[in-house]
Amino acid sequence: MTPSAPPHAARTPVPTTLPDGVSIEPIDAFKDNYIWCIRAGSRAVVVDPGESAPVLAALDADGLALAGILLTHHHADHIGGVADLVRALGPMPVWGPADPRITEATVRVADGDRVVLEGLGTTRLAFDVLEVPGHTSSHVAYHGHGLLFSGDTLFSVGCGRMFEGTPPQMSASLDRLAALPGDTRVYCGHEYTAANIAFARAVEPGNAAIEAWAAEVERLRAAGRPSLPSRIDTERATNPFLRCAQPAVAGSAAAHAGRPLADAVEVFAELRAWKNTF
Repeated sequence: MTPSAPPHAARTPVPTTLPDGVSIEPIDAFKDNYIWCIRAGSRAVVVDPGESAPVLAALDADGLALAGILLTHHHADHIGGVADLVRALGPMPVWGPADPRITEATVRVADGDRVVLEGLGTTRLAFDVLEVPGHTSSHVAYHGHGLLFSGDTLFSVGCGRMFEGTPPQMSASLDRLAALPGDTRVYCGHEYTAANIAFARAVEPGNAAIEAWAAEVERLRAAGRPSLPSRIDTERATNPFLRCAQPAVAGSAAAHAGRPLADAVEVFAELRAWKNTF
Protein backbone atom coordinates (compact mmCIF):
# COMPACT_ATOMS: atom_id res chain seq x y z
CA MET A 1 0.00 0.00 0.00
CA THR A 2 1.44 3.39 -0.93
CA PRO A 3 0.42 6.94 -0.03
CA SER A 4 -2.54 8.07 -2.11
CA ALA A 5 -1.17 11.04 -4.05
CA PRO A 6 -0.76 12.09 -7.65
CA PRO A 7 2.65 13.32 -8.85
CA HIS A 8 3.85 16.15 -6.64
CA ALA A 9 4.04 18.75 -9.38
CA ALA A 10 0.46 18.10 -10.49
CA ARG A 11 -1.14 18.10 -7.05
CA THR A 12 -3.68 20.66 -5.98
CA PRO A 13 -3.15 22.29 -2.57
CA VAL A 14 -4.80 20.75 0.45
CA PRO A 15 -7.72 22.90 1.69
CA THR A 16 -6.82 25.26 4.51
CA THR A 17 -9.87 24.49 6.65
CA LEU A 18 -11.47 21.36 8.07
CA PRO A 19 -14.71 20.11 6.52
CA ASP A 20 -17.85 20.52 8.58
CA GLY A 21 -18.34 17.74 11.08
CA VAL A 22 -14.63 17.04 11.65
CA SER A 23 -13.05 17.71 15.04
CA ILE A 24 -9.67 17.16 16.66
CA GLU A 25 -9.85 15.89 20.22
CA PRO A 26 -7.07 15.08 22.71
CA ILE A 27 -6.74 11.69 24.36
CA ASP A 28 -4.53 11.90 27.45
CA ALA A 29 -1.73 9.35 27.72
CA PHE A 30 1.09 8.71 30.19
CA LYS A 31 1.95 11.80 32.26
CA ASP A 32 1.76 14.55 29.65
CA ASN A 33 1.32 12.99 26.17
CA TYR A 34 -1.54 13.80 23.85
CA ILE A 35 -2.83 11.27 21.33
CA TRP A 36 -4.75 13.40 18.82
CA CYS A 37 -8.02 11.93 17.60
CA ILE A 38 -9.33 13.14 14.23
CA ARG A 39 -13.09 12.50 14.33
CA ALA A 40 -15.60 12.47 11.47
CA GLY A 41 -19.00 11.01 12.24
CA SER A 42 -18.54 7.55 13.71
CA ARG A 43 -15.00 7.12 12.36
CA ALA A 44 -11.63 8.28 13.69
CA VAL A 45 -7.92 8.38 12.96
CA VAL A 46 -5.41 8.80 15.79
CA VAL A 47 -1.98 10.40 15.81
CA ASP A 48 0.92 8.89 17.78
CA PRO A 49 -0.85 6.40 20.06
CA GLY A 50 1.85 5.65 22.60
CA GLU A 51 -0.51 3.42 24.54
CA SER A 52 -3.65 1.61 23.50
CA ALA A 53 -5.86 1.62 26.60
CA PRO A 54 -6.89 5.30 26.52
CA VAL A 55 -7.58 5.08 22.79
CA LEU A 56 -9.76 1.99 23.17
CA ALA A 57 -11.61 3.64 26.05
CA ALA A 58 -12.26 6.81 24.03
CA LEU A 59 -13.45 4.85 21.02
CA ASP A 60 -15.78 2.76 23.15
CA ALA A 61 -17.16 5.76 25.04
CA ASP A 62 -18.08 7.61 21.85
CA GLY A 63 -18.98 4.65 19.64
CA LEU A 64 -16.15 5.29 17.19
CA ALA A 65 -14.44 2.92 14.75
CA LEU A 66 -10.71 3.43 14.23
CA ALA A 67 -9.92 3.90 10.53
CA GLY A 68 -6.16 4.51 10.66
CA ILE A 69 -3.11 5.73 12.54
CA LEU A 70 -0.57 8.48 11.78
CA LEU A 71 2.92 8.25 13.30
CA THR A 72 5.52 11.02 13.48
CA HIS A 73 8.56 9.18 14.90
CA HIS A 74 9.74 5.97 16.47
CA HIS A 75 9.81 6.77 20.19
CA ALA A 76 7.83 4.32 22.31
CA ASP A 77 5.58 6.97 23.85
CA HIS A 78 4.33 7.70 20.31
CA ILE A 79 4.07 4.21 18.78
CA GLY A 80 3.84 1.84 21.75
CA GLY A 81 0.09 1.29 21.46
CA VAL A 82 -0.07 0.56 17.73
CA ALA A 83 0.38 -3.21 17.85
CA ASP A 84 -2.26 -3.62 20.56
CA LEU A 85 -4.73 -1.44 18.63
CA VAL A 86 -4.28 -3.51 15.48
CA ARG A 87 -4.65 -6.75 17.44
CA ALA A 88 -7.79 -5.49 19.13
CA LEU A 89 -9.47 -3.80 16.17
CA GLY A 90 -8.08 -5.51 13.09
CA PRO A 91 -5.85 -4.38 10.22
CA MET A 92 -5.89 -0.71 9.27
CA PRO A 93 -3.55 1.73 7.49
CA VAL A 94 -0.66 2.88 9.69
CA TRP A 95 1.29 5.72 8.12
CA GLY A 96 4.80 6.40 9.37
CA PRO A 97 8.30 7.42 8.29
CA ALA A 98 10.57 4.96 6.52
CA ASP A 99 12.35 3.88 9.69
CA PRO A 100 12.94 0.17 10.40
CA ARG A 101 12.35 0.86 14.09
CA ILE A 102 8.67 1.47 13.27
CA THR A 103 7.74 -2.10 12.43
CA GLU A 104 3.99 -1.48 12.64
CA ALA A 105 3.83 1.00 9.73
CA THR A 106 1.99 -0.33 6.69
CA VAL A 107 2.48 2.83 4.57
CA ARG A 108 5.93 4.41 4.53
CA VAL A 109 5.92 8.16 3.97
CA ALA A 110 8.62 10.61 2.94
CA ASP A 111 8.95 14.31 2.32
CA GLY A 112 6.50 15.53 -0.30
CA ASP A 113 4.12 12.59 0.00
CA ARG A 114 0.46 13.19 0.62
CA VAL A 115 -1.52 11.02 3.02
CA VAL A 116 -5.19 10.74 2.11
CA LEU A 117 -7.42 9.44 4.89
CA GLU A 118 -9.93 7.33 3.01
CA GLY A 119 -11.61 5.65 5.97
CA LEU A 120 -13.59 8.57 7.40
CA GLY A 121 -16.87 7.86 5.65
CA THR A 122 -17.77 10.55 3.14
CA THR A 123 -15.18 12.94 4.59
CA ARG A 124 -11.91 13.21 2.69
CA LEU A 125 -8.90 14.58 4.54
CA ALA A 126 -5.38 14.93 3.18
CA PHE A 127 -2.08 15.82 4.84
CA ASP A 128 1.22 16.68 3.23
CA VAL A 129 4.26 15.00 4.76
CA LEU A 130 7.15 17.20 5.91
CA GLU A 131 10.45 15.62 6.91
CA VAL A 132 11.67 17.46 10.02
CA PRO A 133 14.77 15.66 11.34
CA GLY A 134 16.44 16.72 14.56
CA HIS A 135 14.57 15.19 17.49
CA THR A 136 15.05 11.89 15.64
CA SER A 137 16.66 11.24 12.29
CA SER A 138 13.41 10.21 10.59
CA HIS A 139 10.84 12.48 12.22
CA VAL A 140 7.97 13.69 10.02
CA ALA A 141 5.10 16.13 10.48
CA TYR A 142 1.70 16.20 8.80
CA HIS A 143 0.22 19.44 7.46
CA GLY A 144 -3.19 20.07 5.92
CA HIS A 145 -6.59 21.68 6.47
CA GLY A 146 -4.93 24.40 8.54
CA LEU A 147 -3.50 21.83 10.97
CA LEU A 148 0.02 20.71 11.82
CA PHE A 149 0.71 17.49 13.71
CA SER A 150 4.27 18.25 14.76
CA GLY A 151 5.06 15.34 17.09
CA ASP A 152 8.07 16.23 19.22
CA THR A 153 9.74 18.64 16.79
CA LEU A 154 7.80 21.83 17.54
CA PHE A 155 6.16 22.35 20.93
CA SER A 156 4.29 25.44 22.00
CA VAL A 157 7.03 27.88 23.03
CA GLY A 158 9.61 25.12 22.70
CA CYS A 159 11.08 22.29 20.67
CA GLY A 160 12.18 18.72 21.20
CA ARG A 161 15.58 17.60 22.37
CA MET A 162 18.04 16.51 19.70
CA PHE A 163 18.42 12.81 20.36
CA GLU A 164 19.67 11.95 16.88
CA GLY A 165 19.96 15.16 14.87
CA THR A 166 22.28 18.13 14.76
CA PRO A 167 21.64 21.82 15.49
CA PRO A 168 21.67 22.72 11.77
CA GLN A 169 19.11 19.97 11.07
CA MET A 170 16.79 20.90 13.93
CA SER A 171 17.08 24.61 13.24
CA ALA A 172 16.21 24.06 9.57
CA SER A 173 13.26 21.84 10.52
CA LEU A 174 11.88 24.48 12.87
CA ASP A 175 12.39 27.21 10.27
CA ARG A 176 10.41 25.11 7.82
CA LEU A 177 7.49 24.78 10.23
CA ALA A 178 7.67 28.46 11.16
CA ALA A 179 7.20 29.32 7.48
CA LEU A 180 3.74 27.72 7.38
CA PRO A 181 0.73 30.07 7.35
CA GLY A 182 0.35 31.95 10.61
CA ASP A 183 -3.14 30.64 11.33
CA THR A 184 -1.98 27.00 11.17
CA ARG A 185 -3.02 25.25 14.38
CA VAL A 186 -0.20 23.31 16.02
CA TYR A 187 -0.99 19.93 17.60
CA CYS A 188 2.18 18.67 19.26
CA GLY A 189 2.78 15.56 21.32
CA HIS A 190 3.11 16.86 24.88
CA GLU A 191 1.69 19.33 27.39
CA TYR A 192 4.92 21.23 27.95
CA THR A 193 3.70 24.78 27.35
CA ALA A 194 3.85 26.20 30.88
CA ALA A 195 7.38 24.91 31.46
CA ASN A 196 8.45 26.21 28.06
CA ILE A 197 7.04 29.65 28.88
CA ALA A 198 9.21 29.79 32.00
CA PHE A 199 12.29 29.28 29.84
CA ALA A 200 11.12 31.77 27.21
CA ARG A 201 10.71 34.42 29.92
CA ALA A 202 14.31 33.86 31.00
CA VAL A 203 15.54 34.21 27.41
CA GLU A 204 13.39 37.19 26.39
CA PRO A 205 11.96 38.87 29.52
CA GLY A 206 10.65 41.92 27.67
CA ASN A 207 8.47 40.02 25.21
CA ALA A 208 4.84 41.07 25.73
CA ALA A 209 3.57 38.29 23.46
CA ILE A 210 5.00 35.69 25.85
CA GLU A 211 3.12 37.28 28.75
CA ALA A 212 -0.13 37.34 26.79
CA TRP A 213 0.21 33.67 25.83
CA ALA A 214 1.22 32.80 29.41
CA ALA A 215 -2.02 34.32 30.72
CA GLU A 216 -4.09 32.35 28.19
CA VAL A 217 -2.27 29.10 28.98
CA GLU A 218 -2.81 29.65 32.70
CA ARG A 219 -6.54 30.19 32.07
CA LEU A 220 -6.81 27.05 29.94
CA ARG A 221 -4.92 24.83 32.34
CA ALA A 222 -6.86 26.14 35.36
CA ALA A 223 -10.03 25.09 33.52
CA GLY A 224 -8.59 21.60 32.98
CA ARG A 225 -8.14 22.15 29.25
CA PRO A 226 -5.06 21.57 27.07
CA SER A 227 -2.93 24.55 26.15
CA LEU A 228 -3.06 23.20 22.60
CA PRO A 229 -3.49 23.78 19.80
CA SER A 230 -1.18 26.71 19.52
CA ARG A 231 -0.78 28.63 16.24
CA ILE A 232 2.23 29.25 14.06
CA ASP A 233 1.89 33.03 14.45
CA THR A 234 1.82 32.61 18.24
CA GLU A 235 4.97 30.48 18.02
CA ARG A 236 6.75 33.03 15.84
CA ALA A 237 6.02 35.67 18.47
CA THR A 238 6.83 33.65 21.61
CA ASN A 239 9.02 30.63 20.88
CA PRO A 240 12.71 31.39 21.44
CA PHE A 241 13.74 28.53 19.16
CA LEU A 242 11.95 30.25 16.27
CA ARG A 243 13.38 33.65 17.22
CA CYS A 244 17.11 32.97 17.07
CA ALA A 245 17.69 35.90 14.68
CA GLN A 246 16.04 38.37 17.07
CA PRO A 247 18.64 40.57 18.81
CA ALA A 248 17.19 40.05 22.29
CA VAL A 249 17.19 36.27 21.93
CA ALA A 250 20.65 36.16 20.33
CA GLY A 251 21.98 38.46 23.06
CA SER A 252 20.63 36.27 25.86
CA ALA A 253 22.09 33.15 24.26
CA ALA A 254 25.50 34.80 23.83
CA ALA A 255 25.45 36.01 27.45
CA HIS A 256 24.64 32.49 28.62
CA ALA A 257 27.43 31.05 26.46
CA GLY A 258 29.89 33.70 27.62
CA ARG A 259 31.06 34.31 24.07
CA PRO A 260 29.85 35.74 20.77
CA LEU A 261 27.71 33.43 18.64
CA ALA A 262 28.32 33.46 14.90
CA ASP A 263 24.82 32.94 13.52
CA ALA A 264 21.27 31.81 14.22
CA VAL A 265 22.25 28.13 14.23
CA GLU A 266 24.81 28.75 16.98
CA VAL A 267 22.17 30.70 18.88
CA PHE A 268 19.78 27.78 18.51
CA ALA A 269 22.41 25.28 19.71
CA GLU A 270 23.14 27.38 22.79
CA LEU A 271 19.43 27.82 23.57
CA ARG A 272 18.83 24.07 23.29
CA ALA A 273 21.78 23.30 25.57
CA TRP A 274 20.55 25.93 28.05
CA LYS A 275 17.02 24.53 28.03
CA ASN A 276 18.37 21.00 28.64
CA THR A 277 19.51 22.09 32.11
CA PHE A 278 16.98 24.84 32.83
